[in-house]
Amino acid sequence: MAARFIGALGSPDPAAGSARQPEGMASLAFPGGFLAHDAGLSVFHAHGWLCLAVGEPRFLDPHRAAVSASQGAAAAWLEAFLADGHSAPAGALGRFAVVALSPERNEAWLATDRFATWPLCYTMRDGALAFADRADAVPDRGDELSPQAIFDYLYFHVIPAPTTVFDGVARLPGGHVLHWSQGKAECQPWWTPRFAPQPGLRLDEAKRRFLEIVQDAVAREALGFEAGAFLSGGTDSSTVSGMLGKVLGRPARTFSIGFDAAGYDEMEYARIAARHFGTDHHEYYVTPDDLLDAIPRVATHYDQPFGNSSAAPAWICARRARDAGIDKLLAGDGGDELFGGNTRYAKQRVFGWYENIPAALRRGLIEPVAALPGLGRVPLVKKGVSYVEQARVPMPDRIQMYNMIGRLGPTTVFEPHFLAAIDTGHPLAMQRETWQVAETGSLVDRMLAFDWKYTLADNDLPKVVGTTGLAGVEVGFPLLADELLDFSATLSPQWKLRGLTLRWFFKEALRGFLPDAIIAKKKHGFGLPFGVWACRHDGLKALAGDALASFATRGIVRPDFIRALLDRHLPEHPGYYGEMVWILIMMELWMQAHAPDYRHQGMSPAPSWAF
Repeated sequence: MAARFIGALGSPDPAAGSARQPEGMASLAFPGGFLAHDAGLSVFHAHGWLCLAVGEPRFLDPHRAAVSASQGAAAAWLEAFLADGHSAPAGALGRFAVVALSPERNEAWLATDRFATWPLCYTMRDGALAFADRADAVPDRGDELSPQAIFDYLYFHVIPAPTTVFDGVARLPGGHVLHWSQGKAECQPWWTPRFAPQPGLRLDEAKRRFLEIVQDAVAREALGFEAGAFLSGGTDSSTVSGMLGKVLGRPARTFSIGFDAAGYDEMEYARIAARHFGTDHHEYYVTPDDLLDAIPRVATHYDQPFGNSSAAPAWICARRARDAGIDKLLAGDGGDELFGGNTRYAKQRVFGWYENIPAALRRGLIEPVAALPGLGRVPLVKKGVSYVEQARVPMPDRIQMYNMIGRLGPTTVFEPHFLAAIDTGHPLAMQRETWQVAETGSLVDRMLAFDWKYTLADNDLPKVVGTTGLAGVEVGFPLLADELLDFSATLSPQWKLRGLTLRWFFKEALRGFLPDAIIAKKKHGFGLPFGVWACRHDGLKALAGDALASFATRGIVRPDFIRALLDRHLPEHPGYYGEMVWILIMMELWMQAHAPDYRHQGMSPAPSWAF
């Protein structure tokens, strides 16, 4: 997918900047730089400044809202930055990205929304700023890949902001603004998660307000489009689908996908929701042959390696919606992370109880006993040993105790020369920093804020934005409306996780609206049976073997590990190791398209064996 906009400011060679302007974009060259953009984006010139805006921000100030309506969002943004500086983005709601440039002042502002759903990537070299909405489109970025980013990808299955796979190129994190002036930059948050539970909030009033916000958000997202909805059968997508029919006054068009594999299919719950709301329902069962077509398309579409395994089926679903005449799909992302719906929230609360045991008892008796050799293999006590082992690890490190790279061991997976070039502690250091940012004293709320970055902004939202973009449809996230996020921050943590009951308030608010079967269903997730299929389907088996054989020559992962992964680990445990095979395939296919000659320096000789 081509970039929608690129630009540079402060280049010592203006002619070189002008030469980089891509064809097919409206462009403006000026002393020291240029800006090029697709048609349809809001652009405004005034006071020696040039402003470009993406998305549909809703300005809180009535005057700026009127300017946006009459002259475009870019005009309102420029007024906001000239008046308010780094706090300007706090005056707008919705999804957006904005760039304001002053060639005369050699100054720029870059900002994106709370979840960076409109990304901004940039680099600073030789006193110049270059930027684009894709990391692979940033001018003057160079072709060198970052070994640390490659490690982070294999750890997280995505590359969390602000890092990108390209050395020296950063991605602006959600809720941040970059101010660049005279060759120097300052990046800081304009929004920080803050939780302020209202102790006197009545349940009936909270339910009413919740339903109003959701209905308004769905109506706003659907306005002006032939809108449909993803429908997985979970509470989030079912809520959005039901609300869509309500605001349209006719059956909503809903789209579901399933998998003909035991333990992976939830189509029956999608059918329950479709019958309950009377939707115009479309369903499709993904096959291994579908993946053979989807995997290369999805892998090469992103501007850097992206390993969320539900991206391929999400693209298949979005493409079928487009073929049915839909030009915007509403997604249910956000309900779990705003209202406490992920099973790990309950799990970590249980581990948190360990801290209530007196420290002297924990350290003097419980932990020494749990560490006794062989005790973890005794059937009646091994769960207790495992509990102590995990509970004694502080958050957020505890969340990653079963991370695949950690469990396998970096020295088992990676080439020694690659490990020597990176910091294996970098992922945890990033997470610890994020963990401390949220303003709350609640474990539950801190986990939610943590997931607003790592689950939503870095993973699930890029998945949906990227795959719908590849399919040619717009996307909306009504359950991530700013009003709903702010409302969720006023709820007691006990309403989100009541004892060990996940998102208690969310379910209570929707009781009577959603079918009881969907409210009562257990959390399942959106899994892909790739590992199972890769062991049985000749085409997927060949794709995996070819991709991993090629990746084994890049000096990153040990060839003997890759061979063991395919020959032994995957057949024995396809559900578990299928995820590792998937992320390696996605990285290799991305590299073949974007960095075909990449080899880590100091790599071992290419393996003499074949898969």
